[in-house]
Amino acid sequence: MNAPGQSVDAPLSVEQARSALGKLITRPLGDEEVALSDAHERLLADDVRAPNNMPRYTNAALDGVALGWRTSLPARWALAGSAFAGEAFKGRVEVGHCVWITTGAPLPAGTDTVIPRERLTAHGSEVTLAAPQGVAKGQNVRLAGEEIGEGETVLPARTRLDAAAMGLLASLGFARVRVVKRPVVALFSTGNEVTAPGETLPEAGVFDANRFALMGLLREAGADTRDLGILPDDPAMIERALALAGEQSDLVLTSAGVSVGSRDYTRAALEHLGTLGFWRVALRPGKPLACGVLGARRTPFLGLPGNPVAAMVTFHQFVAPLLARLEGLPDPAPARLTALLEAPITGKRGRTDLIRGVYRGDEHGALRVRPTQAQGSGMLTSMVAGNCLIELDESMDGAAAGERVVIQPLGAPQSPTLATFTGLRDGNDRATD
Repeated sequence: MNAPGQSVDAPLSVEQARSALGKLITRPLGDEEVALSDAHERLLADDVRAPNNMPRYTNAALDGVALGWRTSLPARWALAGSAFAGEAFKGRVEVGHCVWITTGAPLPAGTDTVIPRERLTAHGSEVTLAAPQGVAKGQNVRLAGEEIGEGETVLPARTRLDAAAMGLLASLGFARVRVVKRPVVALFSTGNEVTAPGETLPEAGVFDANRFALMGLLREAGADTRDLGILPDDPAMIERALALAGEQSDLVLTSAGVSVGSRDYTRAALEHLGTLGFWRVALRPGKPLACGVLGARRTPFLGLPGNPVAAMVTFHQFVAPLLARLEGLPDPAPARLTALLEAPITGKRGRTDLIRGVYRGDEHGALRVRPTQAQGSGMLTSMVAGNCLIELDESMDGAAAGERVVIQPLGAPQSPTLATFTGLRDGNDRATD
């Protein structure tokens, strides 16, 4: 997956790595039918076409009276009955007559215009129109098919079903929909020092933050996560776990153990079981990143860095786009905006630097961004406090206050309470990955 003539040990640019990862996808996920009530945030497998017009019939847009348009409207009209939502008026409304009508009720035959109730005065079996000269033909009427015509594409394939899309499908009568299967992701952490939260922490141990952060990110991405826990630094155990995970999932994801340390066994297991594509990216944080395929099924594998922030940043850059590719989505690149920088930042030419930041809209509607002060790749407070990544590409060694920079939003702006984490540490990032 490296370029021809390029060593597997040579670091790839972020774009080269993202392109190489896209080539790992060799089999579709398939699709399945689910109840509409279970389809939130799922991806449509096929185009959905309207089985009928929307609205199905011409109806009133508000409460009032329905009448037939005349070039010159009389002030008084005889009431011929009522048309309520769910109860269609029977018969035809004759000339000089009108019917009371409620919002959504089918427009009776012989009528084509609705007058609002507040412009009417009732007199027994008659109504008087205030200012009939101000009435326009066809007003306050929703025509059959004016929103959607029968047979039209309502939602294209690969639409992610949000609340509005689910409501639209329900309004057309769909009780079940065909969606792309969720990608099954096998996830585990590695390292003798890694301890599950709730267990007794050894003197030289650390709690397993990566697995829980990655589980959250996988859930947000719509994946079906198989949590395989923590594996010790045992080459045989790691190899067995990778082999089994490769047979039972669409993607295998680990953290730590992919560098060149004496106990970094994950990379060696990958090379034995399948193919190593690359293992270094010109990115900070996130340089050690193992990529390849496992076993006869050629299941994609990503080994993320061990530092928590580096693991989360590389998830946004590489895992999320790979999951999108698995689901058949066309554009896997992270979303980007531009913002005015409020404080200087530094990087290094020849690599991409992703600096945690907080962006906001000012009183003029312009986006502004400042870096969080905590930038160490082990400092999860920077991910809690930040709501974006400030991107310095390979050509940049920094940016000054007042410059326009590229940001990658991570979600909604955080609360002021969380923003207090920005003052916990100085801005020096002492970790290298």
